[in-house]
Amino acid sequence: MTFRAILALKAEGEQSVSLSQMDEADLMPGDVEVRVAYSTLNYKDGLALTGRAPIIRRWPLIPGIDLAGKVTRSDHPGFAPGEAVVLNGWGVGEAHHGGYAQKARLNGDWLVKLPDALPPFDAMAIGTAGYTAMLCVLALEDAGLTPAAGDILVTGAAGGVGGVAVALLSALGYRVVASTGRLAEEAYLRTLGAAEILDRAELSAPGRPLGKERWAGAVDSVGSHTLANVLAQTRYGGAVAACGLAQGMDLPASVAPFILRGVRLLGIDSVMCPAPRRRLAWDRLARDLDLAKLHAMTRTVALGEVIALAPDILDGHVRGRVVVDVMR
Repeated sequence: MTFRAILALKAEGEQSVSLSQMDEADLMPGDVEVRVAYSTLNYKDGLALTGRAPIIRRWPLIPGIDLAGKVTRSDHPGFAPGEAVVLNGWGVGEAHHGGYAQKARLNGDWLVKLPDALPPFDAMAIGTAGYTAMLCVLALEDAGLTPAAGDILVTGAAGGVGGVAVALLSALGYRVVASTGRLAEEAYLRTLGAAEILDRAELSAPGRPLGKERWAGAVDSVGSHTLANVLAQTRYGGAVAACGLAQGMDLPASVAPFILRGVRLLGIDSVMCPAPRRRLAWDRLARDLDLAKLHAMTRTVALGEVIALAPDILDGHVRGRVVVDVMR
C-alpha cells in the first residue's frame, strides 16, 4: 500500500525535501502502526525541513516530530486498533520516520492515548509547542508558584509555545505579561489572556547581572540574552522554565539571580520526557486549555504546503499554531 509523505534526502552534502509517494515497506520497525490524520509545524521542524541545523540524523527520512491519528495495527499491549493516539518527540522526525506522512510505524512506548476531550486535530493544534508549554506550567507549579505570587512573563508570546502558555496561564488565574517583537499582535495576545504586552527589545540586548524585580516566574522559549535578563528581573524565590533557543543557545548570565535572590532555572525537555509526565501534561491540556482560544491561534495547511512555511517559522513570521492535514 502506498501513501504520501514528505521525504528529506541528502546527496553530496546538499539536502532536499519533496512530497513523495512511498510504500509501507519503506517504514521503519515498530510494534504499532498508525493512520496519521494530522501533524504540525514546530520550530524544530522548520530547522529540519530547511537544513539550517543538523536535526535529521538519518537519511532518507520523513520529518515531523509530531503526529496524531488512529491505530490500525498493534503488537503492543497498551494499544488496540481504533484508538486515537498522539506522539511528540522521542527522536521521531530526527532519526525515525515522522509525522509528515499518511502512515507511521512506531514504538508503542512512544505513544500516548488521547484524552476523549481532545480529537486528533486539537492534539496537533497543541502539538509539541503546546505540550511543551504545559510542561513549563507544571514545572512552575511544582516550584510552588501560584497566581498569588505575582506576574508570570512569557517570552516569544506570539509563537506556538508562547501562545499556548499565555492561554494556559491566564485560564489558571495568573496575570500574564507577554513579551513579543511583533507589537502589532497586541490585540491577538490580549484575546489569549495577556494582561500586559512587553516589547522584546527590553530583554533581548545585554543587560545587568541583576535588575529590578518584576515577575514571580516566567516561561522562556528564547534563550540567550533574553533568558539572562528574565532571570535578572525575576523576584526573590521565583522560577523560570526554559524550553527554547530562538535567540540562541548561549546564556550570558551571572550567578547573581541564583545566589542573591534564590531564583530557580527549570530546564524543560519535551523530547525524552517520561511517559507518566507526558500523560499528565496531556490530561491537563484537555482540562485546562480553552479550545476556543486554541482554535483562534491555529490555521490548517495541506501536507505539501508545510515545506514553504518552514523558513517562515524560523524567521518569526508564523503566528500561533499550524496544523498539517496530511490527507490533503
